[in-house]
Amino acid sequence: MKHLLIGCALALTIGGHATMAQSSDTIYGLSASKVNKDELYKEIELFSEQNKEEAIDARVDSVWKAIPGYNGMEVNIQSSYKKMKANGKFDKSKIVFNQISPNIHLKDLPPEPIYRGNPEKPMVSLLINVAWGNEYIPTILQTLKDHRVKATFFFDGSWVKKNPKLAMMIDKEGHEIGNHAYSHPDLQQRSKADTLEEIKKTNDIIEATLGKKTKWFAPPSGSFNQNTIQVAHDLDMKTILWTVDTVDWRKPETSEMVSRVVSKVENGSMVLMHPTKPVAEGLKTMITEIKAKELRIGTVSDLMSEKRVENKE
Repeated sequence: MKHLLIGCALALTIGGHATMAQSSDTIYGLSASKVNKDELYKEIELFSEQNKEEAIDARVDSVWKAIPGYNGMEVNIQSSYKKMKANGKFDKSKIVFNQISPNIHLKDLPPEPIYRGNPEKPMVSLLINVAWGNEYIPTILQTLKDHRVKATFFFDGSWVKKNPKLAMMIDKEGHEIGNHAYSHPDLQQRSKADTLEEIKKTNDIIEATLGKKTKWFAPPSGSFNQNTIQVAHDLDMKTILWTVDTVDWRKPETSEMVSRVVSKVENGSMVLMHPTKPVAEGLKTMITEIKAKELRIGTVSDLMSEKRVENKE
């Protein structure tokens, strides 16, 4: 009996040691795993510190007037860690980024014209002012469609009244519609009341024809004064000018026009054009060469948005 008790005691002791050893391995195993996770977490934190980009506030520039803000960027450490923790190794392709909104937005600025987007945003907008040139519109629309580009068309109100089917064709293609006043006036010489009538009348006919409200206003010939800006602002609209002008109405040589325009285009540029022969002939090359500069092409709303553009075309 004594030997049996000793044997049992030894068995329990050995069993206890075995259990403790197994428990110790598990503890050390978890501890090692925890250490690996900590190292991974620290590596992600370091990457975050080195790759954070601060948001840029909207501002009024002395030359370019109102300039929209641009989102910053920071690493979402927790989400990035969660995606990598399975194998415990740092993988840049699994980094999750969050965009950081600016403190000051375009809507916070006083009434000012807009000539360009944020210079840090690799995007360009095509502004197509339409008051004449109907014969070139189908070619221009086809080129835009072929290259999957959306432009912002600014409609003269009297043109919409005379050409509702063309206006609907442009809208149906998914392009953005803006306001170009009603009768192509020289708004610098017009009263506040006249300007209000010109803009509002065009808004009304665009809404009646297309069922859409416009938020961007392009003064004819770029002629405006502070009253123009204020009237548009009071109608909850922003006044759009341009960064680069095709000067297509002067009927330049197509290749010369394209070369001159593309050479000037950069981050945030807005390119002014009309439905003219040089544009119809040169738009394909213009789009191709702008994209070759690793610039996206988007609408005015796309360009004015604070959303970051990371994947360049």
